[in-house]
Amino acid sequence: MSIKNTAAEKTTVTRDTILLEEKTGNIYEALVAISKRSNQISVELKEELTQKLQEFASTTDNLEEIFENREQIEISKHYERMAKPTAIATQELLEDKIYVRHPETDK
Repeated sequence: MSIKNTAAEKTTVTRDTILLEEKTGNIYEALVAISKRSNQISVELKEELTQKLQEFASTTDNLEEIFENREQIEISKHYERMAKPTAIATQELLEDKIYVRHPETDK
């Protein structure tokens, strides 16, 4: 699943907690699942952004050679405009793309 092509909202949205609770049976389990998935998404996006920005890294420390790079700015702006990891994780839970496991009871 592509994180970049998600239907998650890019702005703040009021959520119906009953819909979240119905997915797991417990609102707190739903929030923990969203939190853990959000952390995974955040790490993936951070690694991807770091790799893309490494292409523009300067090997010298000369202040005269440091200048604005349009491509680097556009990449940064693109990632800033993307939906936040918590919104993506919430959307995934609502679309049943993630689930909650209980290892101690699944035995």
